[in-house]
Amino acid sequence: MHPSEAIKNQPCLDWRFHLPQQFQKIIFWIYFPLISVSNFISPFNSFNLRDRTIFLTGGAGLLGREFAAALAAAQAHVVIADINGEAAQAVATEITARTGVEALGLEIDVSDRLSVHAAVKQILDIFGQIDVLVNNAAVDPKFDPTHQVEHTGSFEDYPLDLWNQSLAVNLTGMFLCSQAVARPMLAQDKGVIINISSIYGLVGPDQRLYENQIDPTPVYKPITYSVTKSAVTGLTRYLATYWAGKNIRVNTLTLGGVFNQHKDEFVQRYSARTPLGRMAQRSEYNSALLFLASDASAYMTGANLVVDGGWTAW
Repeated sequence: MHPSEAIKNQPCLDWRFHLPQQFQKIIFWIYFPLISVSNFISPFNSFNLRDRTIFLTGGAGLLGREFAAALAAAQAHVVIADINGEAAQAVATEITARTGVEALGLEIDVSDRLSVHAAVKQILDIFGQIDVLVNNAAVDPKFDPTHQVEHTGSFEDYPLDLWNQSLAVNLTGMFLCSQAVARPMLAQDKGVIINISSIYGLVGPDQRLYENQIDPTPVYKPITYSVTKSAVTGLTRYLATYWAGKNIRVNTLTLGGVFNQHKDEFVQRYSARTPLGRMAQRSEYNSALLFLASDASAYMTGANLVVDGGWTAW
């Protein structure tokens, strides 16, 4: 006898063939919607941040405001911490009114240990926990029309005080904030830290972007930004492995250039260097941040998520 014939002659073990057809249909329509709905909804649920508290430094800046609004839209309590306390409070008031989720604005100097610890204590007193830290505060030289003239210093003449200032905010600030939230996160057996970096932490600045055909005065993206942003990935990897097994995830989010009323000449040069052919809009990084802050990235730590329009692919 052919094996296939033997199989056909075996008694069927499928339970469906032992039930009348009408009962099979009833069971199908009872269980299929439950299974399909569960599978459909669960990926979206993993992005929800309801009742989580997020400590966002640099929260009143260009991207900080966007980040705060996006996190609050996901139902998180966002603490907008910024060196400009009044601006931070204004952002928090606006977000609370818009979303109905309580936000808090705080003045903070991330380069000052006492200021950082005071902020963490206040957050814990109000919300009782810190689930996510977003290390976003940075001294980032801007090249929009308002700030471009500020960056005429060459490396050979770069002032030591500006070097120290950038190290204090961009790097020491991340160290101090991460250190301050460590014990609360360890005590609650969970936590997420997101360190914001830049494409200039991966590749050197193309200084040709900043040349001005009308004004011959040299303009440079300064060394401090590249150096400090390069160090961010090292900090991320160290903390991710240091807290191995502690349920504290640490990742880097590396961003490309954001349009902020730059001159057409600059935009054209930047866009020509980017496979997507344009600068980012300020809202286009929100989804990546939400992914890293939420359980959607639960199996991700020590990584660097690069969102740069393809800049570093060339």
